[in-house]
Amino acid sequence: MRTKLLALATALLAYPQDKANLYVVHQIKQEAMQNSKVMDHVFWLTDVNGHRLTNSPGFTKAAEWVKKRLTEYGVDEVKFEKWGEFGRGWTFHNFSAHLLEPAYSPLIGYPNAWTGSTNGPVEAEVIMAPVRVEADFAKWKGKLKGKMIVMEPERTVGLHTLARGRRYADSDLAAEAMAPDPAPTSPQFGLNPPTTPGGVPTGGAPSGGREAARQARAKLHQFFIDEGVAAIFMPSYRSEAGTVFAGSGSSQDAKAPVPPPIVSLTIEHYNRIARLLANKVPVKIKLDVKTEFFDKTQDAFNVIAEIKGTKRPDEVVMVGAHLDSWHGATGATDNAVGCAVAMEVLRIIKTLNLKTDRTVRLALWSGEEQGLFGSRAYVKEHFGDITTMKLKPDHAKLQAYFNLDNGAGKVRGVYLQGNDMLRPIFEAWLSPFKDYGANTLTIRNTGSTDHVSFNSLGLNGFQFIQDPLEYFSTTHHSNMDVYDYVPKSDMMQAAAIISSFVYHASTRDEMLPRKPLPPPQPATQRSGQGGSTNAPPAK
Repeated sequence: MRTKLLALATALLAYPQDKANLYVVHQIKQEAMQNSKVMDHVFWLTDVNGHRLTNSPGFTKAAEWVKKRLTEYGVDEVKFEKWGEFGRGWTFHNFSAHLLEPAYSPLIGYPNAWTGSTNGPVEAEVIMAPVRVEADFAKWKGKLKGKMIVMEPERTVGLHTLARGRRYADSDLAAEAMAPDPAPTSPQFGLNPPTTPGGVPTGGAPSGGREAARQARAKLHQFFIDEGVAAIFMPSYRSEAGTVFAGSGSSQDAKAPVPPPIVSLTIEHYNRIARLLANKVPVKIKLDVKTEFFDKTQDAFNVIAEIKGTKRPDEVVMVGAHLDSWHGATGATDNAVGCAVAMEVLRIIKTLNLKTDRTVRLALWSGEEQGLFGSRAYVKEHFGDITTMKLKPDHAKLQAYFNLDNGAGKVRGVYLQGNDMLRPIFEAWLSPFKDYGANTLTIRNTGSTDHVSFNSLGLNGFQFIQDPLEYFSTTHHSNMDVYDYVPKSDMMQAAAIISSFVYHASTRDEMLPRKPLPPPQPATQRSGQGGSTNAPPAK
């Protein structure tokens, strides 16, 4: 027995004991809190550059600004790395909607992405026409010319009994730190569940999956074009007190038909129109929508920047977020904040002249909102193919990818993504930030953002637990996703913690332990795994 105990003690002593470098952590805290540039980053990404739909002028403008600013910080290399065809770009230049009859009222809303223009102000009668599937076409053929249509009845607006914004209580975090039910009845997404932007309904998902749904939507849109529909109004896909939540109305595929303007209205304004029509009261609306498509360059790119490692430059620690956003506002909490913090991590490392053994690489992704397109393509290009689990040499050289994309709330801990081997390591790295409110590690998985692309190939990819604030109630994919909902103190705290994690990952003697490789994942098995809408097609 004594011999066994001695052997066990020797093994424990031989295991590398991770400790935070408190001197470096102190420097990082001071720089992140006293000389922060993170809100300046948020300002330029949002107020100046506007929305950043992939392949839109706003995305390119923001990417150019990121490249310029990181170069000014002395980052070794900043480049735009193309990853393949995304599709056409789209933006809108003008929107106004007014209820004219039976009584005047301005309408709150905006056009759904990749839908068309009115070609100047248009006044038209509005009718209820639930055209959803091809079987409905015959009933409405010849009856829609010049009409604006709605397709859904009034929706119930529930009583708001919960606070619109909140921070996690200790009890919330304690519950999250517990292992999940080993036989859940639904997917585990952690504290922040995913939501999905709406579009024109097609009567439910047809049999045949995404391709069948795409074809059904194309036929529906072509019918609207052929029948001369002036516009389609949709209710905001979530019901939230005057705020509009909307996403894509059509496809970025340049071969898809461009439908008439599809406009999402705040639920209260939509309901008024629906009630009037249900009571056979004539409705007239004046609408002016100007959109623009960009077909010349359909390839998309990620922004990649790096600080070369001093001892093991071929090994890499990555930090990132998605640069693209939806178009209803300026994409502040989803996800300029993640980009701003990732940029701040590199600024802090350069400003403090911290020597990292491994290369530190920043990645700001495109196409996340359409299904993690940019990060999945990057992982496939550099590390391997999840459909076959055929790995590339750099797969063994990635230490970790750290992602920030759950809004603007402060960091409260880390999702371990099922890798309990990392618990003592991350406990050591997180310990200097307990007084910052960050001390929770959970074995649970969280999904729906770019770390999933890395986890799917057996790489260490992590998302941080964040206070929800008003993220899902107000800002996520809405016209209120703006600078004003970004707390400066939370952003500085996040920048300090993530800078410390990146530094310690880059200087750790050993590679971080990984879970066993997952089995190959054919594209047909990956729907619903990540992104805010559909998973990308197999490439």
